[in-house]
Amino acid sequence: MTDTYSLQTRNGAFRVAVSGPADAPVLLFSNSLGTTLEMWEGQFAAFASTHRVVGYDTRGHGGSPVTTGPYHFIELGDDVLAIMDALNIERALFCGISMGGHTGLWLGAHAPERFSGIAVCNSAAKIGTEQGWAERAGTVRNGGAAAMKEMAASAPQRWFTPDFVQAQPVVVAAAQSMIAGIAPEGYASCCEALGQSDLRPDLHRITVPTLLLAGESDPVTTVADAQAMHEAIAGSSLASVPASHLSNLQVPQAFNQALARFITPLE
Repeated sequence: MTDTYSLQTRNGAFRVAVSGPADAPVLLFSNSLGTTLEMWEGQFAAFASTHRVVGYDTRGHGGSPVTTGPYHFIELGDDVLAIMDALNIERALFCGISMGGHTGLWLGAHAPERFSGIAVCNSAAKIGTEQGWAERAGTVRNGGAAAMKEMAASAPQRWFTPDFVQAQPVVVAAAQSMIAGIAPEGYASCCEALGQSDLRPDLHRITVPTLLLAGESDPVTTVADAQAMHEAIAGSSLASVPASHLSNLQVPQAFNQALARFITPLE
């Protein structure tokens, strides 16, 4: 990645990475819960020759603001718009995974004029249960850094297939190191945002071209979740890849091909 720095926005200083030609179409990536913008290295490498690629650490993660929670998706969505404003980006293609994909749904419903296309990957309009997220937030807040290390230890079974965990220990360890380094307050506050958000009533409002990409072995946000969103969002596209939850890390080539097929006609 090139040019990773702290960007001053109206919502605070966010850690961003920017690569590619300044006059190319903008492709903006939003990370999953418990990761940082480094999760998109494979996508930066694939798209920076044809796009101005932008990644950022979501609020509460990495080098971005760790404000006191709980957070809400109106904040997480507005953070994206604030980053775009600070970079003088009028319109962008957006790609988010898991929590980042849910942010994309919010943006599609509430700021459609800013986006020429939205790829919602390994996500859902309602992820998990409010009780489950509240319990996880409480565990992390009470346990602090030690609890984040425990989250890191259990993350591979949620993020990857067992075969991949065995075959690619370096990739898995890098992903684990991301979550181990997340601030407990930031992680817990994003858990609360996910627990409180249900975008199912908003899906019919989305008119931006939308890709719904699912991992065939994803136990967190399933193929059925993607199909349900596809039925609710008029004109949306549906794709699947042979992966679990962090599909861009498990099958980067298939992920990149699906994303390229979606964005190429929109530029």
